Amino acid sequence: MSDAQDRPVVLTEVDGDVWRITLDRPEDGNALNPQLAEELAAALSNRPEETRAVLLLGNGPRFCVGGDVQSFGAADDPGAFVGQLAHDWHEVIRLLLDTAVPVVAGVQGAVAGAGIGLIGACDLVVCGRSTKVRPAYGGIGFSPDGGSSWALARALGAPRALELMLTNGSLNAAEAHMFGLVGRLVEDDDLRESAIALAQEIAAGPVRAMVRTRALVRRAAVRTLDDQLDDEARLIAESAADPEGREGVRAFIEKRAPDFRNAR
Repeated sequence: MSDAQDRPVVLTEVDGDVWRITLDRPEDGNALNPQLAEELAAALSNRPEETRAVLLLGNGPRFCVGGDVQSFGAADDPGAFVGQLAHDWHEVIRLLLDTAVPVVAGVQGAVAGAGIGLIGACDLVVCGRSTKVRPAYGGIGFSPDGGSSWALARALGAPRALELMLTNGSLNAAEAHMFGLVGRLVEDDDLRESAIALAQEIAAGPVRAMVRTRALVRRAAVRTLDDQLDDEARLIAESAADPEGREGVRAFIEKRAPDFRNAR
């Protein structure tokens, strides 16, 4: 095993209330390979219980360029290799979607291929202004994976998503923001600091109510208004009974800032 394979490619640390996860294959644009998929799944599965938000970052000039195409070409059985990698990566996406606290991502440089599905599974995405978003699958003769088709269709709508994917096109950061693929644009030099600040801000809030809100927003596009109203009634009742809701109401009445961190 090489030195590069010996070292971790996903770094984790507790930063106050935030579980920070950093992709660390900068020499390869944080390209997805089996090691990265395995370590990212482990990082998400082992979030310390006391942390109240997840922050996903990528070291180097590019956030994630998608799959490691070099490894695809070196595989004896490309279909089996890529299929297994997609299966492992989809477990990462499911872990992100099911994370019990809000997930923030800070992205820069390039977001391509499976990296699009990765940010699509996050709750809030901060994006550097020079970032380019490109599906890239058509350039190597592949169809999409990693939830990228879902993320693009949800943000852009089917006609624009198909135009982007079938022509092997790209979006600049302003377009990704306009279409709703990312939530916030910042200057490149401010990206990391802004993402960290946003994650800390979210961690100080009513995180259980935020997770309920996330569930409502994700389901809204695929069901009727009647079903949505029923779920809203159920979840706001849960929130009102939750210590977070009780603290928020008390703080409002007492005209003070709520302390959601200690609402247990």
